[in-house]
Amino acid sequence: QVQLVESGGGLVQTGGSLRLSCAASGRTFSRTTISWFRQAPGKEREFVAAFFRSASNTYYADSVKGRFTISADNAKNMVYLQMNSLKPEDTAVYYCATNPRIIQSQLRNPQQYNDWGQGTQVTVSS
Repeated sequence: QVQLVESGGGLVQTGGSLRLSCAASGRTFSRTTISWFRQAPGKEREFVAAFFRSASNTYYADSVKGRFTISADNAKNMVYLQMNSLKPEDTAVYYCATNPRIIQSQLRNPQQYNDWGQGTQVTVSS
C-alpha cells in the first residue's frame, strides 16, 4: 500500500510562487503515474498535472500550462509541483494521487485513482 504525503502549501499573493512536494512510501515512482489534483470549496476535484508512467511524459491542465511544472526526484521518491504566477483562482486544496494501472485516456479522472495524500492548502490572495 502506497502512502502519499503532501507539503508546501501556504498563503501567497497574486503573482507569487509555491513549490508543493509529494513524498511517497511503499512504491517507487520511476515507472508509475503520479498526478496532482486540486479542489476548491464547492467545486469538484480537478486535474492539474501528471507524470504518465515516466517523468518524461508530462501532462497539464490548460489552466496551469506554462505556469506550473511537475518534476520528480526518483532517488528520494518525491514529486514536486512548482507553481508560478499564481492567481486567486488557483486557491484550493492540492492532492497528489497515484495509480500504476491507469490508462492515458483516464489520466484526468480523479475516480480512477486509488491512493491519495491528505492534501495541502494553497491560498492566493488578490
